[in-house]
Amino acid sequence: MTAYPVVLRLDGKRVLVVGGGTVAARKIDGLLAAGAAVTVVAPKVVDELRDAAARGDVVLAERPYRSGDLDGSWLVVTATDDSATQQQVFDDGEAAGIWVNAADDPQRCSFFLPAVHRREPVLVAVSTQGTSPALAAWLRDRLAGALPERLEELVSVLARRRAEVQGEGRSTEDEDWQGVIDAWAELNGREGLPESPPG
Repeated sequence: MTAYPVVLRLDGKRVLVVGGGTVAARKIDGLLAAGAAVTVVAPKVVDELRDAAARGDVVLAERPYRSGDLDGSWLVVTATDDSATQQQVFDDGEAAGIWVNAADDPQRCSFFLPAVHRREPVLVAVSTQGTSPALAAWLRDRLAGALPERLEELVSVLARRRAEVQGEGRSTEDEDWQGVIDAWAELNGREGLPESPPG
C-alpha cells in the first residue's frame, strides 16, 4: 500500500473524536489548533477534556459511541482501548465515506496522522504510514532542526512573487523558484538555508 499525502483545511469542519483519554486529548489539541469544530464521545474523559467542554472548546457527550455520531462529521479520530469500538467506528466511516484515523491501530485507518512541526505557514510532516510513529517523530525533529532561521521571511518573499506572477497572467510552473530562493539567500545570508540541489 502506498498512501497519498495531503494537508487538510479543517477550519470550521466538524470532527468527531471517539475516546476521552490522554491520547485523545493530544489529538484534540492539534485539531483545535487547525480550527476544527470538535465533538468528543466517550464514556469516561480526562479532566482536561471536561475543562475544554466547559470553556466551549469542544462538544462533549460522556457515553459510549453510537453509529449516528458520525452524521455530519467531516473527519473522525478514534483513540480508545476497545478494539470493538475502533472497528465499529472504522466500518461506519467506510460505509459513510468519512475518513477515520484510529490511534496506534493502522489496520483501522483510512488516513494516517503524521508527526508534525509547525513554523507557520510551513508544516514539516513525516509519516511512516502507521508503521512506526516513533521513527516519524525522530525524523520530524531532525528536519525541523534543519529549517533556516528566517524561514517566515523567505515564505513571505516567495508568496509575494507568486502573486506577482499570477497577476501577470503567467503560470507559476514556469518560474525559476530555485533562482529566487538562491537570490534571497545571497542578499540576506544563508543562515542555515540548505544548499541548492545539484543540477
